[in-house]
Order: sequence, then structure tokens, then C-alpha cells
Amino acid sequence: MQINGTKALVTGANRGLGKAFAEALLARGAATVYATARRLESIDIPGVVPLQLDITDPASIEAAAAEVGELDVLINNAGISTDAPLLGPSMDNIRREFDTNFWGTLAVTRAFAPRLAGGAILNVISALSWYTFSPSSNGYAASKAAEWSLTNGIRLELADQKTQVTALALAIADTDMMAGIDIPKLPPHEVVAMALDGLEAGKLEVVADSPTAKVKASLSRDPALFYADIPAALFS
Repeated sequence: MQINGTKALVTGANRGLGKAFAEALLARGAATVYATARRLESIDIPGVVPLQLDITDPASIEAAAAEVGELDVLINNAGISTDAPLLGPSMDNIRREFDTNFWGTLAVTRAFAPRLAGGAILNVISALSWYTFSPSSNGYAASKAAEWSLTNGIRLELADQKTQVTALALAIADTDMMAGIDIPKLPPHEVVAMALDGLEAGKLEVVADSPTAKVKASLSRDPALFYADIPAALFS
């Protein structure tokens, strides 16, 4: 997969990683970049084609797919975090996280998959696909674990049509979602550069930072060792 000359679409492109993806795709020579968001007025990226898309709304997905037609690169970036514990008073926010992070990603992928023969899909998962650290992130973590499994599954199902499927896993980028956490964060453009380098190199998975690499490496060991001191396991 080479980005130059392609037609690409980015979900959740109005801010954070999504905006950085749209800008980087243009910089790498993509012929057309559809930058999507629920609200068109929130997209302010010169050179893109703004497109309304709510990934939790089947009618919106169908309309976007009909307008775009054939596609070379799909970046499934849109996601939400609601600070929902699994055993809190309500499951409403957990359902919202799954509706966006899992069901929405799957619905967009299903709509565009027939148009992506020979192309590529990149799904933005998370270090929290592989561990949990606080009750307020548990709903999000569960939805991202499901998205990781989704990514691996669609890779198998799209192999015959030669659609590359890549996962981007990261812990800490300087985005609105991480604004309340006071730790060093990677600039979005650095994360996106690694992701697109990996996509063009044919990688199945791009691990963007050291904490994510450490948590993934821990999966083959006794989980008691990791969960005994999570900060040390991630940052030491």
C-alpha cells in the first residue's frame, strides 16, 4: 500500500488523531481525503473533502458510502470514552462506547469493505485493548478489546480480496480524550507518522509508544506480575 495518489477516508477527523491523519494523508500525496465527522462545521482542514458521517447511524453510513464510491484507504479513528465502570449504576455509557468503538467501526467497515479490494484499513485500537487500570476506564477498555478482535477477524475475512488490515495501538497521545491526564504525551502527528509508515510497510500492527509495547509484552507472562504494580510495569 502506497498512499500517494489514493482516495482515503478518515472517521472522526475534526480533531486529535483524526485531524492529524487527514493532514498527513494529504501531505503524503493522497489524491482525495474525505474528512468525516458528525458535524460538518467542525472540520477545518484545507484540502480535504468534508463529509458528514455518524458511525452509529446506519443511514449516515449508507449515505457516506454511496457518495464516496470506490476507496483505497479507510482509517477507522472515531471513538469515545465516557469514564464508565462496568458495575456502575447504569450500562448506558458502556453501550455508547460499544456502539461507537465496536459496532460503529464494524458498520463502517462492512459498508466500505466491498470497495476496498487491494486497499487498506487502519483501525485505531488502544493499549487498553490489553489491560485495565481503573474502574472508570473499564467500559472503554472492553470496547477496545472487542475492536482489537474485530480487527484481527476482518483481516482474515478480507484476505481473499487483498485488503490490508492494520491496527494502531497506543497509550498516550496529546488529544482531547487525554487532556485531563498529566503525563508526557506523544504529539498526534508523530503517532500518525508511525501509523502511516507501518501501513505503507505492510505491517499488521503498529505499536506507537513504550507503555503499549510493555503491556503487550506482559500478555505472555503471569498477569499477577503486571497487575501488582501497573505504573512500574508501564513506565519504569
